[in-house]
Amino acid sequence: MEIILLQKIANLGNLGDKVNVKSGYGRNYLIPQGMAAAATEAKIKEFEVRRAELERKASELLTAAQKRADAITNLNLVIKQKAGEEGKLFGSVGTQTISEAAIAAGVEISKSEVRLPDGVIRHTGDIEINIQVHSDVIAILHLKVEAE
Repeated sequence: MEIILLQKIANLGNLGDKVNVKSGYGRNYLIPQGMAAAATEAKIKEFEVRRAELERKASELLTAAQKRADAITNLNLVIKQKAGEEGKLFGSVGTQTISEAAIAAGVEISKSEVRLPDGVIRHTGDIEINIQVHSDVIAILHLKVEAE
């Protein structure tokens, strides 16, 4: 299925690119979410009319994402979990825990933006975590996991 992208999508393309995707991905996800449109002549003409508006909206999203990334980079989170004497946690720290701690600290982070290196954290210590705020912007969150 050939579609035209209405916004930048990681690992797929930029605004205005014509790409081929599997039919289900295009019909069931990209088009209903407003990320793409079928690449028909009428839709391409409609896109060219709206191109300036879409580019302005994309630049506003990028600017907002960079501001959020600055706030995330300046944040130092501390999460306390039960742990053994050697620093091994009883349980783990996952994306949900990190998201809730950041929201409690006043910075909005959704759990889908958190990129943990090994899926979960199972030990105490200082850890740098990537937060993908936008497809072009990745912030580094400084997290300290301490024993209770």
